[in-house]
Amino acid sequence: MKSLKIALDWTPNANHVGFYVAQQMGFYKNAGIDLQIIHAGEDHYKITPAKKVELGLVDFALCPLESVMSYQTKASLFSLQAIGTLFKEDLSAVVCKSNRGIESPKHLDGKSYASYKARYEDAIIKQMIINDGGSGSIELQYPDKLGIWNTIENNQVDATWIFMNWEGVQAQQKGLDLNVFKLKDYQIPYSYSPVIVVDSNKIKEEQTIYSRFLKATKLGFLYAQKNPDQAAKILKPHLPEADKSIDLNECIRITCNAMGDEKNWGVMEPLKVQEFLKWLQEHHLENHNLKADSLFTNSLLIHH
Repeated sequence: MKSLKIALDWTPNANHVGFYVAQQMGFYKNAGIDLQIIHAGEDHYKITPAKKVELGLVDFALCPLESVMSYQTKASLFSLQAIGTLFKEDLSAVVCKSNRGIESPKHLDGKSYASYKARYEDAIIKQMIINDGGSGSIELQYPDKLGIWNTIENNQVDATWIFMNWEGVQAQQKGLDLNVFKLKDYQIPYSYSPVIVVDSNKIKEEQTIYSRFLKATKLGFLYAQKNPDQAAKILKPHLPEADKSIDLNECIRITCNAMGDEKNWGVMEPLKVQEFLKWLQEHHLENHNLKADSLFTNSLLIHH
């Protein structure tokens, strides 16, 4: 058995259902893998998941594709690369409570936004406001990452960025009416989030085991797609106490609708990534000559 570790991008939630299913159903074991799943709640984001890959603490991490761009362009370069995406489409959105009088992004001018401090995030939010006819003058706040959703619930800030298949479902359950702004509706060609990343220097030597890891993970997600009730039962014990009352079946349903099928699970489209890179350059958020094919590879998904 090969021992491998993955660092999740958050506390366990519907995005991660396939990993827990694959672990519980023995898909990793069948692939000769003993997988340890580490989540962000364990160290409260002291070290980001991508950083854990750089430090050699884990083999895989989940993060937005922007983190890969960040690592490939920072002063001390690190060859982070994505080897698969969890979703084919963007399940995230910028939201605010509908009683805040914010009908569209331009109304966020002069309002407050809880930021995760992700690369390009603040610039994307400002540009979204500008694209909608505002000036982009939003007040950025940086609360404790894992507590960001609470700041919206408690009216401490006006808006933030959430996953519709998690906080979106939570809000609905609590009768919180949200106004939802999708990036693509405001001319922002956002790419993939979250993606599975590795140290690309290790891909060659670990090709076989990484491929087997992806294959077992894919089986986990496809199993969840076909058996949402069973998947919910498997995931539930791993959730933080505060999330245990969430409508897991609904979360998993939305999640599984967005993740492709047997043929294309995990596969990233170069064009989609190229469009986002072009957008970042046009808006002077990135002046490096990054190419889509340095950021990700689909080769391990098709390598048998």
